[in-house]
Amino acid sequence: MARALRAAAANAVGLFSRLQAPIPTLRASSTSQPLDQVAGSLWNLGQLNHVAIAVPDLEKAAAFYKNILGAQVSEAVPLPEHGVSVVFVNLGNTKMELLHPLGRDSPIAGFLQKNKAGGMHHICIEVDNINAAVMDLKTKKIRSLSEEVKIGAHGKPVIFLHPKDCGGVLVELEQA
Repeated sequence: MARALRAAAANAVGLFSRLQAPIPTLRASSTSQPLDQVAGSLWNLGQLNHVAIAVPDLEKAAAFYKNILGAQVSEAVPLPEHGVSVVFVNLGNTKMELLHPLGRDSPIAGFLQKNKAGGMHHICIEVDNINAAVMDLKTKKIRSLSEEVKIGAHGKPVIFLHPKDCGGVLVELEQA
């Protein structure tokens, strides 16, 4: 038994050292622009503003982030014009929004019917010129969920981009 354990340990060490072997670096030459600058564009992508999480129980979710993780958490804020109640979670370098349905026509209600436990609903990225971004994205055949920019939960202009055009992610753009 001891011999078998020593042999297994020796094999594991050999495997571990092979895993630590340097991996060749591949360098692709690229003339593309950085992700935050679009060639010839009148707008620039900014920072991540928030990640929005749909939750079936707003009080329970808020308590988790506040009492278990120690985050700074707001009171629930009803936003009937958006069909949600929201709790803002401040993480220092960004925010989270905990979203819960408000009213029968809430877009979050449908999401929660498909995802009973809740989950990530969308990400929000700031832009320096939302109107230019919308016009530019239309020319690039990126669909939005509404025809026009609306005022979002933070009182700033926003628009949601169709997840089928954004790698399966619902993306909200917000005026910085």
